Amino acid sequence: MSITLKQVFNKDKTFRPKRKFEPGTQRFELHKKAQASLSSGVDLRAAVALPHGEDLNDWVAVHVVDFFNRINLIYGTVCEFCTEKSCPVMSGGPRYEYRWQDDHKYKKPTALPAPKYMNLLMDWIEVQINNEDIFPTSMGEYYAYGPLLLVSLNFPLNFFF
Repeated sequence: MSITLKQVFNKDKTFRPKRKFEPGTQRFELHKKAQASLSSGVDLRAAVALPHGEDLNDWVAVHVVDFFNRINLIYGTVCEFCTEKSCPVMSGGPRYEYRWQDDHKYKKPTALPAPKYMNLLMDWIEVQINNEDIFPTSMGEYYAYGPLLLVSLNFPLNFFF
């Protein structure tokens, strides 16, 4: 089966364009520091360490958005091969089945085909990233909830696929 880049990056599918940081902002500078430290290839603990004098919430926010962009890109390359017929349930191998629950349509944990589950998951993450209460876009703004809370509660659950 042949797949083209046009098919992979179809906006009607799960793939979403990368979120970008505004040049000249402190978050853009943090993003550049993160990219430089991650491409150093030496000590991962040191690569993700909070730079001196930087806000932990801002640092985590930059990494959350970068992680979302990377996962989104990876998923965009495999989504054509996982259909509702070939992947009738979102699972993590034979021992783990993922069920979707939200405050809207799925009030109870519900087994879904993998593509539907992933679309709901990526939509949910995008809503969280765009929520100004969790990820304020201006530096120095107060984090009412903060990315640390979001990450500590949700990342282990959402990115187990």
